[in-house]
Amino acid sequence: MQKALSVLTVLAYVTLPLGSERYEQALVPTLLVGLAYGALAVFGFPVVHRRGRAWRAAYVLVQLPLGFVLFALSGAAIGAVLLLVVLVSQAVLLLPLPAAAGVAAVIPLIHVEMAWPDGLREGLGTLAVTAFTVVITELLVREQRARAELAVAHERLRGYAAQAEQLATTQERNRVARDIHDGLGHHLTVVQMLLQAARAVIPTADPDRLDGMLAKAQEQAREALAEVRRSVAALREPRSAPLVDAVRELASEATGAGVPTEVEVRGTARAARAEVEESLFRAAQEGLTNVRKHADASAARVVLDYERVDLVRLEVRDDGRGLGDDPGGGYGLVGLRERVAGLGGRVSVDSAAGRGLTLTVEVPA
Repeated sequence: MQKALSVLTVLAYVTLPLGSERYEQALVPTLLVGLAYGALAVFGFPVVHRRGRAWRAAYVLVQLPLGFVLFALSGAAIGAVLLLVVLVSQAVLLLPLPAAAGVAAVIPLIHVEMAWPDGLREGLGTLAVTAFTVVITELLVREQRARAELAVAHERLRGYAAQAEQLATTQERNRVARDIHDGLGHHLTVVQMLLQAARAVIPTADPDRLDGMLAKAQEQAREALAEVRRSVAALREPRSAPLVDAVRELASEATGAGVPTEVEVRGTARAARAEVEESLFRAAQEGLTNVRKHADASAARVVLDYERVDLVRLEVRDDGRGLGDDPGGGYGLVGLRERVAGLGGRVSVDSAAGRGLTLTVEVPA
């Protein structure tokens, strides 16, 4: 905008010698005063624009009377009026809007020495021009300000997008880590328990029982491989089997690994959202894995409670030694809490040394 005003100033100065048909012009004084006015408008304006309010006000207070003098010397030349219009635009850029409007209202007084009908007509025309200049300049200023704010907002948005991408990456890593722990960890634990039980059976020379344990271990190893492939691909495949059947299968695995486990279903089992059933399945899987690994339990029970309409409740109980001095559990419980919290549910652990443990998960249905 400063460049445009500078170009307009130069063009207005060039037209000063044309004067007016109705009034005489003092050519040399007009050109000298016009040169001073134009130099201030082209070179002085950028300087005061970077200064404080006092400098800006002083610039306008100098240019305004200088413009009046130039108008009188030029014989009411159109170039002088254009230079005053440039001052109006500069006032909008330098001063608060009410002050700039005041400058626009004062400029039509250049016609005060004319006969009143002509003076009134010319003054109103000049007032319309200066008011239009104020409006257009203010709109341009606001548009430039909006562009600058938009650019800043765009940069902030890019920063937020980078943060969101980083957060999404972290969340995805955590999700894959939970799936590896809940899936692969579970299957490898079962394999380890089955192989340990198989080694214990070897001295009894019971081939059928030994073969059954090794077959289950082989199946668990196959499932572990499938879990690895799903985790590497960062995909979560929905389970085709109903949740109750999947939990019963987990209980059967736990029983085969040496911890007799029962499943109790309260209320009428009903289908829930895929992510809800996946979280409950992982909770049962984590609970039974911890029973086999840490509880030293003789029996366990899994309860699926559908009696409340608004949520599904799952409990994994055992009669083992409890968590002792570590009520927070390991990484598996941390990951389970994160998974359930993402669905608006909660996880609680009730444990006392020597009196077993109860893992409770409640998820909105």
